[in-house]
Amino acid sequence: MADSDIETSSNHNSNNSVSNTSTASTTSVHISALDGIVNANSLFTVAVFIGISFDQPSDLTLTNHTECNAGLDVERDLVVFEVISFAFFLFSSLVAQGLKLTINLDIDCGLLRLGVVGPAGGSILGCVFLLLSMVEVIQLRLGLLSCGSSLAIHTVCRCLWSWYLLLLVFD
Repeated sequence: MADSDIETSSNHNSNNSVSNTSTASTTSVHISALDGIVNANSLFTVAVFIGISFDQPSDLTLTNHTECNAGLDVERDLVVFEVISFAFFLFSSLVAQGLKLTINLDIDCGLLRLGVVGPAGGSILGCVFLLLSMVEVIQLRLGLLSCGSSLAIHTVCRCLWSWYLLLLVFD
């Protein structure tokens, strides 16, 4: 009877160790994903501040038509998009860091997966607003898109195409 108790106990421990191994690998995957989000957000935050540095007066435009020069509304939109983008990147990084701290607690894996969606969504929205701010920088430098400036339209299309290709590569 003592042998069967030991055998049952060892079977229970081996099943428990398999469960702990799968939980540990799942946890390491979540930690790696959160680290990736934080690192990407750091790079995007640098891009936000570079974009803000391009917010110059409209006398630096490359267009010859004064009616196609970007006005104060485009400059205002640039700053607004940059600030919103920064806010999403900051939100995403803070939530990711908070999740990394709580991973050591015994939380449900489904809840952890749901928690990773928040930082990922924040990063995606940050990228959308960063892209919108890039369009505003293009309009400041090359003229309004509504004027039909071929250089501005081609530059925006190339920018959008580049973002699309990056999404395909990293997806």
